[in-house]
Amino acid sequence: MHYPQGETAVAVLRRGPIIPVLTVHNVEDAVALGRALRAGGLKVLEITLRTPAALHALAALAKEFPDTMIGAGTVVRPDQINSACAAGAAFLVSPGMTPLLTEAARRCPVPFLPGAATVSEMLALQERGFRALKFFPAEPAGGAKFLASVSGPLPDLLFCPTGGIDARKAPHYLALANVACVGGSWMAPQELIAAQDYARIEQLAREASALGQIP
Repeated sequence: MHYPQGETAVAVLRRGPIIPVLTVHNVEDAVALGRALRAGGLKVLEITLRTPAALHALAALAKEFPDTMIGAGTVVRPDQINSACAAGAAFLVSPGMTPLLTEAARRCPVPFLPGAATVSEMLALQERGFRALKFFPAEPAGGAKFLASVSGPLPDLLFCPTGGIDARKAPHYLALANVACVGGSWMAPQELIAAQDYARIEQLAREASALGQIP
């Protein structure tokens, strides 16, 4: 089955080796955070829809940084698709999928990266036309060894693993042929955001961006 945004979704994954997965509590923090991450070389950001400020923060980032791809994560209900798109999301990400969410995702006007943690879930999404998937929760679900093992039977799928990944583990995923990028929050931990230590966040972002340059 054909998914209209399929190739565009693959292109999202190939935009950068690391996608920061961010939980923000106010717009001001989000803009300062976005500025630091961009300065560190990360140009694709995911704002999780876990806080009341998330959509406002997403809209502010999309307006402030038009050259940066700002996506919405933790999309778990069909109604969140319209809200996130209206706020300016360039792509959407889910931690998992239901039949209702899958059908809504296929009609989504921007690329949708559905979440999967098992081979059966991956096969079901592939049948619906999805090729670019989020592997979540990556570390608890088997990590890089699991993704390496599915590359044989599922050669057409491309993944963005997220969940429990840090700077030490990320290179193991990026070395896999079926991994285009890695999602994580280690470059913008909540304690640094609370302390407004954006210089340190920029440094961590620069180090994360450099991971993609490792052969």
